[in-house]
Amino acid sequence: MSTSGFMEQFSQLRPITKGWSADHKYQVTDTAGRCYFLRISPAGLARERQQLFEIEQQLYRAGVPMAQPLVIEVAGDSVCLLESWIEGQDMETALPALTNTQQYELGVRSGEIPRQIHALPAPADQEDWAVRFSRKTDRKIKAYHDCGLRFNGDEAILSYLAQQRALLINRPQCFQHGDYHVGNMMLEQGELRIIDFDRCDYGDPWEEFNRIVWSAALSPAFATGQLDGYFGGRPPLAFFRLLAFYIASNTLSSVSWAIPFGKGEVTTMLEQAQLVLAWFKQMENPVPGWYHAF
Repeated sequence: MSTSGFMEQFSQLRPITKGWSADHKYQVTDTAGRCYFLRISPAGLARERQQLFEIEQQLYRAGVPMAQPLVIEVAGDSVCLLESWIEGQDMETALPALTNTQQYELGVRSGEIPRQIHALPAPADQEDWAVRFSRKTDRKIKAYHDCGLRFNGDEAILSYLAQQRALLINRPQCFQHGDYHVGNMMLEQGELRIIDFDRCDYGDPWEEFNRIVWSAALSPAFATGQLDGYFGGRPPLAFFRLLAFYIASNTLSSVSWAIPFGKGEVTTMLEQAQLVLAWFKQMENPVPGWYHAF
């Protein structure tokens, strides 16, 4: 990784190790004492990073509360993306210290923000969603069967995925954050900030909430507020049915995904599978048990 020319403008670099990205991330400080966020990726990703940079600029101009994308530059064998620094607290840390009412109100705000994100349309030539996601679900089912691990109640999830494929038909598509949960949110002076668009994609806007399991496990009030905020009130039953489908699909894939990361991650995902089954009453009730259960 040779980025010496680009890096000379910074007097301090502090590595950031949180997250699963293979990119190198830093808090950097320039000679005037101003802090920034720096992401360094392999130069082979320059095209993808340039596309993301341009999308982030659109979102920032549209008022999405996020870091401001400032500069993107290829330096040697790396591509460097510089953003403004968010001086705040991770939501995972901040939420438990708040009242249920405060958690719910922040959840409502976190549900309003995706409406801005989803205003960006998908490309005109985007593949039909039902075809694409059904194929993706098939891959996840195969990976689960092949990984050698099982969890109690998996037949309920497998049955739901087999019986509810028609829910995917005629779904609209748009730009997605792709990893929207409390782990990618911060609280800065009482205001919510969204970070890490690295897993962005195009797809069904309702699929954006497939990772709400992490938010709900931490704060049912926040997760409830998020759905109420997105829909301006209680979501329709059609949403809950699709949410159950997307979460079921993720639950299967998370088991096989966790294996290379060791026993601790496997245990976490197996425990989450049991949580999902309990929330959805063995997939018989599409409205999760945490919704307005605080």
